[in-house]
Amino acid sequence: MPLRPTTGRANGEPKTPHLAGGGCSVGVRPRRQQPAGAGLHCYTVAPLYPAEYVPATLPAPADVDTAARESGLAVDPSELHGALCGWLAAGGAGSPDWLAHVLADDAIPAVAAGSTFDQLREASAGQLEDRSFDFELLLPDADASLSIRSGALFDWCRGFLGGFGLAAGKSPPLSDEGSEALADIAKLAAASPQDDGDEEDEAALVEIEEFVRVAVLLIHGDCVLAARHRQQFN
Repeated sequence: MPLRPTTGRANGEPKTPHLAGGGCSVGVRPRRQQPAGAGLHCYTVAPLYPAEYVPATLPAPADVDTAARESGLAVDPSELHGALCGWLAAGGAGSPDWLAHVLADDAIPAVAAGSTFDQLREASAGQLEDRSFDFELLLPDADASLSIRSGALFDWCRGFLGGFGLAAGKSPPLSDEGSEALADIAKLAAASPQDDGDEEDEAALVEIEEFVRVAVLLIHGDCVLAARHRQQFN
């Protein structure tokens, strides 16, 4: 799959992936639009915490992989993190039994406090909530090959779709922009990693990763923050 974003609209906006003309939801606002054909729209989010706030740090992919193997789980770290984020973005509970929920296996025991899996949940939930764009995807380091990094990103998207579907059900409370963002994540989840590429492909992968981060915050805003906001006025 070529990683370079394509343009197909009359105004040159990116066709896939895109954010439906720059739509935004709770806590997310457009920052600036890149020149036509230059890539995805660039977004920022309104911070809800003081400037000195430091979000929790994700564990290293190698640590998550070790924890998964020690638990007898045949799951890739990136895909697992995507599943967790999909679960949380849809409003799923961040309880100790989250691992059993996102992997749809009731036989998986509750996550121990202070464990790698618990750190993964705590950091992911905190980053989704802080809205300052510190949200990260658990992906291989930048020195990994393009094939490995693009494959991990697409695995992350597949995990997100699974976790989101388990928590959200058939009718998630998504805005039009959120629905299109979810559809674009689904397109990425169906993609295959690129074996090799040039600097333009490297730059495109960075753009796609940024798109996914913002799309997840948009979806979380629709399903969690907007619902919380409505409850405050009911």
